[in-house]
Amino acid sequence: MKTVTGTHGMVTAPHHLAARAGCDVLKDGGTAVEACVAVAATLAVVYPHMTGIGGDGFWVIREPEGRVHSVHGCGGAAARADLALYEGLDAVPNRGPLAANTVAGTISGWEAVLEDESCTIPLDRLLRDAIRHAEEGVAVTSGGAAIAEAKGPELRPQPGAYAAIFQPEGRPLAEGDVLRQPQLAATLRMLAANGLDDFYGGDLAALIAEDLEALGSPVTLADLTAHYATRPAPLHVPITGARLYNSAPPTQGFASLLILALFDRLEAASADGFDHVHGLVEATKQAFLLRDAHVGDPAYTDYDFQFLLDDARALDALAARIDPAKALPWPQPPKWGDTCWFGAADSEGRVVSCIQSTYFEFGSGLVLPQTGLTWQNRGSSFRLAEDGWNALKPGRKPFHTLNPALAVFDDGRVMAYGTMGGEGQPQTQAALFSRYARFGVDLQDAISAPRWLLGRTWGEQSTTLKLEDGFDEALYAELTEAGHDVERVGPLTATMGHAGAVVRLADGAFEGATDPRSDGGVATW
Repeated sequence: MKTVTGTHGMVTAPHHLAARAGCDVLKDGGTAVEACVAVAATLAVVYPHMTGIGGDGFWVIREPEGRVHSVHGCGGAAARADLALYEGLDAVPNRGPLAANTVAGTISGWEAVLEDESCTIPLDRLLRDAIRHAEEGVAVTSGGAAIAEAKGPELRPQPGAYAAIFQPEGRPLAEGDVLRQPQLAATLRMLAANGLDDFYGGDLAALIAEDLEALGSPVTLADLTAHYATRPAPLHVPITGARLYNSAPPTQGFASLLILALFDRLEAASADGFDHVHGLVEATKQAFLLRDAHVGDPAYTDYDFQFLLDDARALDALAARIDPAKALPWPQPPKWGDTCWFGAADSEGRVVSCIQSTYFEFGSGLVLPQTGLTWQNRGSSFRLAEDGWNALKPGRKPFHTLNPALAVFDDGRVMAYGTMGGEGQPQTQAALFSRYARFGVDLQDAISAPRWLLGRTWGEQSTTLKLEDGFDEALYAELTEAGHDVERVGPLTATMGHAGAVVRLADGAFEGATDPRSDGGVATW
C-alpha cells in the first residue's frame, strides 16, 4: 500500500464504501464535517460489527481559520440503571438487556456538528449511500465474517433481531454473503425525513423506547428525551514542532496526549528501535496510571487535566520516572472496546477527526426489531459500587476508550489520525504519529509497519506486551531483557487496531493512509 495523495479533499475510513461515500459528499460541495456524517452513517450499515447509530461518537474539528473544537455525542446511564437493578450480580453483564443501560449519543453528535452554517448539504443526501447499502445489501467482509463466527454463540441467545438480520439462514454470514438491513434503512429514512432529533424525541424515539422496554433494557423514552450532545473544549499539549489535540473526559484522550508529551522528552535515535518502542511503552504506563485514577465522567472528578498538560515541569517530572533501560512492572487493569475511527479534510482547510463505537462487537447484542439498531454496551464498564472510579449512577457517563486525535504542525500541516482498539488506541496513535512526525516515516508506512500493544483488546485476556512480526529480530530480545513480558502474536493482526490518517499539507494538498489490517480505503479527488 502507498500513501494516497489528492488536491481537492480526502476521506479515510476502515471500510472502502464509507470512504467513497464521504468523498462523494466532498465532490458535491460538502464540507469535511458533512463528509464524515456520510462516512459515519455508511459505516453503521457496512461495518455493523464495529459501529452503529446505537452507540456513542466523538468529534475533534479544526476549522479553516484555525479554531479547534469538539463535540461529544455520549450518553449517560438510564435513570433506572442503579445498583438495585443489578442486585445479586458482581458486575454489569457484557451482553443482553442489562448491558444496554446507556443512551446512544451518536446521532446527537451528528446533529450538533451539522448546526454549523457551513453545512448546507441536505440530510437525505448525506444519508443516501447508507440507506442504499442497507436496502440493497452489502457484501460481508472477511473481518466481519470472522467476528460473526467467533461471537455467534454469545449473540444468538440475546433477545431481539440479531439472529434474523445477521443469521437469516440460521448460520453466521460468511465472507461474500449479502447483508441486508431493511429495518435500519427505514430508520435512516425516518431520520432523513424528520430530522436527527427524531431519534430522541419524535416518532423514531417512540419506536426505539418501545423496543428497548420490550427487550428488557432500562433505557426509556424519558432518558432519550433528556439526552443532548455537549461541546467541551478539547485537551491540547505542545510537543516539538506541533500542538496535539484530543477529546476531553470521559474519553482517554488525556492519556493519548500524555504519552506523546512524555515521549517528546525522551531520547530515541530511530523509528522502531529499542529506545522508540521501550520509550513509548513506558510512557504509556505512566499515562495509564493517571488515566485509571482520574479519567471518567467529568462531573465526578475535580482533576484538572489541561493544567497538567500545560505544566512543563510536571511533564518533565513524569518523564523522569521512565527508566531508559528497564520496564516498570505491569499490568494494571485493562480496558475493553472496539471502534471505528475516520477522518476527512476539505479544500477550505477544515480537518475532522471522528470516532464512534458500540463498544463490544455488536454492542450489547440487542438489535431492536422495529428499527434495526444495535444498541451499545458501553455501560457494561460501570463498576457496581457506591462510589469511586466509574461507579454506576443514573445519568453518569461511562469511561470511554474512544478518542479522536488531531495535530497542528508549526510548518502548516494539519493531521487527523486515530484507530479502533480499546486499550490499544493511545498506543497505536503514538506509534503512527511518532513514526511520521518525529522520524519522518512515510504516512502509509507509519501505519502499515508492525505495532505493539501493552494490555488487551478484542477479547484478549493477557496483559503482556504483544508485538507483531516484522521488527528487527534483536528488538524482541532487547525488550525481554529490559523486563517486558513479550508475547509475539504473528503477522499483522486486527488486535492492533484499524488505524488511519489524513494530512492537509501547508500548500493545500492532501495525504492519506489506511490500515492493511482493516477493510479500509482512502478516497480523494
